[in-house]
Amino acid sequence: MTITDTRLKTILLSGAALGTLAMPASAFAQDAAQDAENADSNVIIVTASKRETTLQEIPIAVSVTSGEDIEDAQIRDLIDLQTLVPSLRVSQLQSSANTNFIIRGFGNGANNPGIEPSVGVFIDGVYRSRSAAQIGDLPNIERVEVLRGPQSTLFGKNASAGIISIVTERPQFEFGGQVEATYGNFNARILKADVTGPISETLAFSLAGNINKRDGYARDLNLGIKFNNRDRWGVRGQLLWEPSADLSFRLIGDYDKIDENCCIAANVRENPAITAALRAASGQARPLEAADPFSYRVRNNIPSTNEIENYGASLQGDWNIGALTVTSITAYREVRSTTNQDSDFTSADLIGQNLANTSIDTFTQEVRVASDFDGPLNFLVGGFYFNEDIKFTNDLLFGRDFRGYASALIGPGVGGAAGVEALLGVPNNTFFRQGQGIFDDFTYGNDAFSLFGQFDLKPTDRLTFTFGFNYTEDKKQVRSNVVSTDPFSALDFVAIGNTLITQQGIATTVGQALRLPGPANAAQVAAFAAAQPAAFGQIQSGAAAFARANNTNPAVNPLLGLRALQFLPPFLNFPNAVESGRTKDDDFSYTIRANYEITDNLNIYATYATGFKATSFNLSRDSRPFPTDFIPGSPVNNPAASPIRNAGLALPNLTTGSRFAGPEESEVYEAGIKAQWPLVAFNLTVFKQSIKGFQSNVFTGTGFALANAGKQSTFGIEFDGTVRPTDGLNLFVAFTYLDPKYDSFVNSAVGDLSGATPAGIPALSASMGGSYTYEFAGGTKFTVRGDYAYESDVQIAEGLPGFIVTNANGTRNFQPALDVARQFRRQTDLVNVSATLELTNGLELTAWARNLLDDRFISTVFDSVAQSQSVSGYPSLPRTYGGSVRFKF
Repeated sequence: MTITDTRLKTILLSGAALGTLAMPASAFAQDAAQDAENADSNVIIVTASKRETTLQEIPIAVSVTSGEDIEDAQIRDLIDLQTLVPSLRVSQLQSSANTNFIIRGFGNGANNPGIEPSVGVFIDGVYRSRSAAQIGDLPNIERVEVLRGPQSTLFGKNASAGIISIVTERPQFEFGGQVEATYGNFNARILKADVTGPISETLAFSLAGNINKRDGYARDLNLGIKFNNRDRWGVRGQLLWEPSADLSFRLIGDYDKIDENCCIAANVRENPAITAALRAASGQARPLEAADPFSYRVRNNIPSTNEIENYGASLQGDWNIGALTVTSITAYREVRSTTNQDSDFTSADLIGQNLANTSIDTFTQEVRVASDFDGPLNFLVGGFYFNEDIKFTNDLLFGRDFRGYASALIGPGVGGAAGVEALLGVPNNTFFRQGQGIFDDFTYGNDAFSLFGQFDLKPTDRLTFTFGFNYTEDKKQVRSNVVSTDPFSALDFVAIGNTLITQQGIATTVGQALRLPGPANAAQVAAFAAAQPAAFGQIQSGAAAFARANNTNPAVNPLLGLRALQFLPPFLNFPNAVESGRTKDDDFSYTIRANYEITDNLNIYATYATGFKATSFNLSRDSRPFPTDFIPGSPVNNPAASPIRNAGLALPNLTTGSRFAGPEESEVYEAGIKAQWPLVAFNLTVFKQSIKGFQSNVFTGTGFALANAGKQSTFGIEFDGTVRPTDGLNLFVAFTYLDPKYDSFVNSAVGDLSGATPAGIPALSASMGGSYTYEFAGGTKFTVRGDYAYESDVQIAEGLPGFIVTNANGTRNFQPALDVARQFRRQTDLVNVSATLELTNGLELTAWARNLLDDRFISTVFDSVAQSQSVSGYPSLPRTYGGSVRFKF
């Protein structure tokens, strides 16, 4: 791959210059108990392998960001974390509940509750299965560990691409805490507090809370309100009971609440004909804002609703029995979310409601035993049980302007909606009425268990061989009760057109036979048929044959042009006689690794690992039968037999797609070097990672197209490093180079993508920066910090389904969908800075800015809802800045 961007070259050269320095500043994180003990070292304790070890010793590609770095960099949630971890990409999409995590270019799962992400998120050892349960502002974080590559050996079915592990501070037996208040632009107000201390000699507590409010940075010119605000709060309480030195229990309870008006979708490509139709329907001169996504000005007819409650409790017990440690983690969690938005993103009331309610109940239980023998063999074995129930409803309804809008699109030649109704002989106001639409209703159940283990053999003091395994069995069952009340979308325009073409052909031919100046009328046709039955039979057969040959030709059947308005067709519910709505997967994943300590400061390792993610269901109105179960087509054209048609289940306009995407199977070949000295450290990883059956989830505007890619693979290089040239000065650099491709993806939502580069994965991601602390006489400290995050130019979307062209012969031309998508690209240059004055009495004052240079980009584009040939997109967050006051005691 040739890279010409001069900034990219600069970053690579900077990385090479620091190549002997290495390891991100974040990797110098240590918890409070270790800071004093290891003040002059790089010793970092991590739990990425489910047992405590140092970052230097663990032969896994892992990035660690400390709570201190999170405070200094003003990182508020996981979305901000990607500026310090180049291999991690996080994006927020349609609502506050939808955050997508990608590691090394692999990841999915946002906004479709039937899909578990390929990147697993764990908080204090508890799995969070959906993004709505992951995005709260966690107080009192000790560290965040990002494990790159398949981690299924220890984490089961939820880690085919990687793991994000968040560790919060444990309760302490010494009283202490802190209070922090922040004020920033857009009227941002943030308050965080935590306190910890002993209740008795064996019982300690901690209590933490946070409030995060901010006015919206976007303005709705139609409603006169602000969009994209922040309004969230949470509390978290813990009890730590240590009745003896060998036994401890940690009870955690938490509650988070989000109530926000999010998220704006900007107009990035406008179809003038559509704008004219919107103007005619709404009576407004400007029903949508000009195509300038970074004006942060939009026009909607209703505010967005994002109400999310996320709460639960967990109990962890640890029991040391000689050289063995038994650990049990029991957790129960619930997520309740309600979202509603103006999904057409215009001031015309086209989509009057897109109300979604999601209820997720999750129970998990993990038990494991780890050894700490003095001999050459140690092990960790355990089991994990997962049970989840999801209830998801989504009502998408036409608004008051949709009929007028449809009439404008149909045009005066047909007479608008009323003309179509007259043509078909149905009552006036049958089609496109306010309140018509589709009502989604899905129930989902998932039971899974895993048995896992890892064995470490040390034939010598410096050489370790590791073998890990995981057997997972996963069962899912889904039931749908989806109802469409849109009669227009149920019309078979091929069959209707076939009848009209036949009638027109008969009338024209009879008129010619009778030497009439035009087509014969109904009475003349009837008279001709009675007088000349043989001749009429031939005319009738010829007209019918012509109609069958041309009823799918838009040039002959003008009704086909109306199919763009049929985006809410009847839904084939399941289970049914053909589709069971059930899946059962099992998998054996394993890891083989060799790790050699060349010296006490230099390790090398090589790993081969496999991973697994179970089947994901498509819980959206785009859930459709597989091609193996159904062959689409109007009955008048006698389509080939298929199981669904044979069972009498075929519905008008039923098409194929997928009910679910089958399992992902990943593998990685990886080699790395870890070097660590008191002042200098670095990590270098080279890998080739692939996923067979990668679950691609493409937003179509009103639903999701879920499909398995044949194979997606990525070659990559990851480097991170830091140096402390003098007391108080830390410099760091980290970069990730990725060369991804679809080895095979024949049936994507936009055609055959085999050999193409997956969208949204930059060739180079990098972060660099440093901090300097000056200590005055008497102990007062002043620290300045800055970091720069870069992503090279990348295509945002692989294709836009709304631009697929159906040819006269019924074949589909995907090229326009690909060509338009290539026009939308993204490059990021984010600069973040902070300065902190730390007084000896525990008071700290900080001034900070994120995205200092106000870099702006589009994160995602998609087909505008009900607006042919138009494109919408999500603009990035503009510059934010402010000041914080923190008091530690």
